[in-house]
Amino acid sequence: MGMNSPADIAENYVDIGFGKSALPFWRMLVLAIFAGAFIAFGAVASSVSSCGVQPAPVSRLLGAAVFPVGLMLVLVAGAELFTGNCLLIVPVLERESSAKLMFRNWAVVYVGNLIGSLLIAFTVVYADTFSLYDGKLAEFVVTTAVNKVKFPFVVALLRGVLCNMLVCLAVWVAFSADELAGKIISLYMPIFLFVLCGFEHCVANMYFIPAGILAAARYGINAEGLNWGTFFLRNLLPVTLGNIIGGMVIIGIGYWFVYLKKDSH
Repeated sequence: MGMNSPADIAENYVDIGFGKSALPFWRMLVLAIFAGAFIAFGAVASSVSSCGVQPAPVSRLLGAAVFPVGLMLVLVAGAELFTGNCLLIVPVLERESSAKLMFRNWAVVYVGNLIGSLLIAFTVVYADTFSLYDGKLAEFVVTTAVNKVKFPFVVALLRGVLCNMLVCLAVWVAFSADELAGKIISLYMPIFLFVLCGFEHCVANMYFIPAGILAAARYGINAEGLNWGTFFLRNLLPVTLGNIIGGMVIIGIGYWFVYLKKDSH
């Protein structure tokens, strides 16, 4: 069982990141749709496992224990996830890629993640998945979404920062292992931690909030303040900005500075 050192990970990610940035448009988009769907699957299971469980800390533990399957699928099956791709700043700073390629990747992958998340949200709602537990799951999903659009802007932004520090660390430490079991174990704990603590992930919210909007309409549940406008402006915008700060600025630039920056830069 081999393990790559932190310095090895940084070196390896330069090539990995450039490969991601250089993907052809349609391949990048399809892989991004897959990633949105994979994260959504983890989110669906997280809600199913934690709904109605008492006491509340046990409910949070169960949801957090299940959610990491989404990122496992992204990294092992192969997909393009916006939050993890905040690390693409590393090959840019190493001058092995360009800011233009990074922003192109971000734009395509963000849209693809949104498409994949919306597809799963729509499908699980109209498959009546949320009729579980005598409809209590539908109410739980709607309440989750309502709560997410009530955060003040700064709170949502800061929760986004904290979340993507952990998501990018999960991606980073997964590259420490060469074999499958090690990768899964490595990525699991940081993702478990961010869900348990209630931090905000823009791609997960591309599923959670639309699922709440659609479930409220399908099941006739009151969802005051929950609509497509509050989804984009009250949650997705600040959380995305926070995710970029946490992933690119703190983890990406931080580890580049520690392990790759040379005096000539």
